[in-house]
Amino acid sequence: QVHLEESGGGLVQAGGSLRLTCTTSNTLYKFSAMSWHRQVPGKQRELVAQLSSISGANYADSVKGRFTVSKNNNTDTFYLQMNNLKPEDTAVYYCAYRNPPRYWGQGTQVIVSS
Repeated sequence: QVHLEESGGGLVQAGGSLRLTCTTSNTLYKFSAMSWHRQVPGKQRELVAQLSSISGANYADSVKGRFTVSKNNNTDTFYLQMNNLKPEDTAVYYCAYRNPPRYWGQGTQVIVSS
């Protein structure tokens, strides 16, 4: 069982930045994909960004140029840098391990005010 924990969410004004962090107490297989997803009430969870050693970084069209995903392989810490945030980025953000995702964190809330 892999335990993931997100942090870094919060309330920010439009145009602001946040950095989400996903940590684990497990040792992850460094070649497995990690990803960030988000979900708003009443909608399906959507993929925001994915990072793998095979395909590199991939982003949803809605966040390209604003979000950057990265990973520290020494500490198995996974990041999502979010810049120029928009109100439509408001959601609960989840990190996930493996592709397709097999393990999920509990989520961290991001609220972007206009």
